[in-house]
Amino acid sequence: MVPGLVPEQSPSDHCYRMDSSPAGTPSPQPSRANGNINLGPSANPNARPTDFDFLKVIGKGSYGKQNHIMAERSVLLKNVQHPFLVGLRYSFQTPEKLYFVLDYVNGGELFFHLQRERRFLEPRARFYAAEVASAIGYLHSLNVIYRDLKPENILLDCQGHVVLTDFGLCKEGVEPEETTSTFCGTPEYLAPEVLRKEPYDRAVDWWCLGAVLYEMLQGLPPFYSQDMSQMYENILYQPLRIPGGQTVAACDLLQGLLHKDQRQRLGSKSDFLEIKNHVFFSPINWDDLYHKRLTPPFNPNVAGPADLKHFDPEFTQEAVSKSIGCTPDAVASSSGASSAFLGFSYAPEDEAILDY
Repeated sequence: MVPGLVPEQSPSDHCYRMDSSPAGTPSPQPSRANGNINLGPSANPNARPTDFDFLKVIGKGSYGKQNHIMAERSVLLKNVQHPFLVGLRYSFQTPEKLYFVLDYVNGGELFFHLQRERRFLEPRARFYAAEVASAIGYLHSLNVIYRDLKPENILLDCQGHVVLTDFGLCKEGVEPEETTSTFCGTPEYLAPEVLRKEPYDRAVDWWCLGAVLYEMLQGLPPFYSQDMSQMYENILYQPLRIPGGQTVAACDLLQGLLHKDQRQRLGSKSDFLEIKNHVFFSPINWDDLYHKRLTPPFNPNVAGPADLKHFDPEFTQEAVSKSIGCTPDAVASSSGASSAFLGFSYAPEDEAILDY
């Protein structure tokens, strides 16, 4: 029977480091073998949680459905080459758990900084929106719709650049003229066509970008209400209201991205090209942006990998559960793990674990 929920406990994000090899033993080079991790000529050829030191709990998520887990892994494998998408270093499984080993990003969630500062000035919001748009445009070039853009899924690295994460709701294989229809996302950021349960395309991500940009500039999502039913009504029928204080370019971009008709929405015809050519982004050199030659408007001022000041103390003060790293039969082999996740395990061939 295929499990509907993957972990036996609430899944956690952990700061970790890879254990060193014993003295005199060459460090094994990871390689792929039959869909499972092969660490090379070693007494322990399969990846285990005990190969890692689990240092801190830095967050917790909800339970994940099987198809969301595999979708996340699949998209993560495609993201290695983009500067604003989190990278997958390893994935492996035990009889009880699935493990993603991702880039360590400790500049904090955009949500964290926005809650603390209430709103951002236009130059800062423009910088983040541009990096996010670049990441979304890249996903679209791979025929992937992201579908869950929100401040909680946008991280800042140690320099202040955006890192987009959490690909569990991504939809793969959607060609430019094709649509999908699954009702999913986060209530505050749902596009009207999703609420109407109509077929939708990649323009749904540009609506979400507009909602996030609006929130960065105004402090709340554009149609927010504590009453969810009322919020849905607002998204469907309420005209967009933009309080004073924004430039004409910002207002025009928001109106274009938050157009209720997806066929008229900015990005609906030429996708990312329409976004990057909008006058609001005219100060951005997109080539410099992609290569991180632009100085971020905010520096998280992290002292190093051990600096956890941008993580919630509710998590960082929590002891790491022994069950996370000390599962008795924790080996990444199809014989010991559920066949429902065959092919889950992955290791890059020639990449260091941490580049801090």
